[in-house]
Amino acid sequence: MCAKLRLLGIGMALARRECLHSAILFFFLLLGFFLDSAHANWRTLGLTGINPAGAAIYLREKCTRPKHFGEKLSSICSYNDNILQAVANGAKMGIEECQHQFSMSRWNCSTFANTTSVFGGVTDIRSRETAYVFAISSAGVAYSVTKACSKGELNECSCDHKVHKRKPRRGNWQWGGCSEDINFGEKFSRTFVDSEENSESAFGLMNIHNNEAGRRIIRSQMKRICKCHGMSGSCNVRVCWRKLPTFRAIGDVLMQRYEGASYVRVVERRQKDEEKRKKRGKKLRAANPIFKQPNRTELVFLDPSPDYCERNETLGILGTHGRQCVQGSPRVDGCSILCCGRGYQTKIREVEENCNCKFFWCCKVKCETCHSKKEEHFCN
Repeated sequence: MCAKLRLLGIGMALARRECLHSAILFFFLLLGFFLDSAHANWRTLGLTGINPAGAAIYLREKCTRPKHFGEKLSSICSYNDNILQAVANGAKMGIEECQHQFSMSRWNCSTFANTTSVFGGVTDIRSRETAYVFAISSAGVAYSVTKACSKGELNECSCDHKVHKRKPRRGNWQWGGCSEDINFGEKFSRTFVDSEENSESAFGLMNIHNNEAGRRIIRSQMKRICKCHGMSGSCNVRVCWRKLPTFRAIGDVLMQRYEGASYVRVVERRQKDEEKRKKRGKKLRAANPIFKQPNRTELVFLDPSPDYCERNETLGILGTHGRQCVQGSPRVDGCSILCCGRGYQTKIREVEENCNCKFFWCCKVKCETCHSKKEEHFCN
């Protein structure tokens, strides 16, 4: 390719650019062959070290390979590279939020850059941890794409102008400004993320449900922000718009859903009509009939969680040996829980920090250096 460009007399700068572009395409094509796990391919784009611009090229290459993307994605593949960069950003947001929420748990949402699965084999198990990963990942894509819309980074969407047609229910205010278009973000995430799942399999149904739960949590947490307009600070006109919450707020709510996740099983849909009965599908129901059925914003799982206490190379579980814990805490970060009953060791560390700080006019702050001893506890 590069030799042909030079023979055609194309300038060296252009030739180098074309060669670089071809090399990047070839690299991501090879990468695509290694990423055969349907649950891993796009989430890998969120790992540190993968450039969002390169991710866009990678995803566009994947669009030419129907092995990875179904018919539902044909419209997405025609979008510009910015929306594909938003996918990479959303994947990164999901990974980082997962690691924040589970930082002091037995499973701390460990990721592996040199494997075909971002989270090792953990997400191959139909557990509540997998439920959280899928929900926060789906939410990350919807959130990132919605933000990109309101910033004017995408040609396919902008602000949500439909909200302006609604009449305020009460109060002296009116719609204005740029309401963030969660409808577009949800629709994109649903098409892009859910297309990987088989709705006829139990695992696929579980993942689709949790993907949707993540997206719906965003909508439920959106806020109405208002600003006053008028002479001398008066509020003659009050203009309001809808705004996304922080992604941390989404992660917090989903963590509550994780803790209260519903154990479910798959049942056949009942159809009265004989013709429909032949085409009937499957649905999720609470495993214990005395419990209420999970709604669309709750997380569901099919199998119990694996043992996260001990190292498991096959599943990519690191275990809790050597993890720092909090003495006396009744929560998951407490030594009694995090250390799995193995006990813990206490180490004394000398800490140097500023103390007795004083402000001197003008304008300095002087501090003394104090030394203290700090206890730290680590699991056996």
